[in-house]
Amino acid sequence: MFTHAIRLPAAIAAFALLSTAAIAGPVTLSKDQGPASACDTHAKNSVAWNACVSQAKAGTSSADLFYAGYWLARTGKYQEALGYLTLADKSDPRVVTYIGFATRKLGDVDAALPFYQQALQLNPNYSVARAYMGEAFLQKNEPAKAKAELAEIATRCGTGCAEYLDLASHISDFEKKAG
Repeated sequence: MFTHAIRLPAAIAAFALLSTAAIAGPVTLSKDQGPASACDTHAKNSVAWNACVSQAKAGTSSADLFYAGYWLARTGKYQEALGYLTLADKSDPRVVTYIGFATRKLGDVDAALPFYQQALQLNPNYSVARAYMGEAFLQKNEPAKAKAELAEIATRCGTGCAEYLDLASHISDFEKKAG
């Protein structure tokens, strides 16, 4: 599991703000103010409720959208994570990586792969994208491609970095199950 411990408090704060906005109502955001009224005057998942939540998200920085989406994805709320990640700046390799991660975890491995590839076009050294792409290749029963990503990770961050260790563990588990 990869973490972004430096910004975890920011992720929690962003998630709390956006979750409050989702419950709170038509939202007016200012630089120093949170949601001004409640979205709970609307039925959850109604057109009005979704518009209210989208308005709250639109007033949030790309970094906070990423960290809220990251936190949701890491806690298994993949569809909700995509709601935030898709609004964040897609020139950030972390954003497109976690769009791929959430997409893959929702069961669409083939749709996830282009997001990992896009992240690597943005930053070929972003080993998190390589590790998740390796996991996707294992899900597609393509261990040779996963091992190629593992080798790339080794050249970019070494054999002791979290991404290398995590993917190596997934490959080992895959090989044990394959017999």
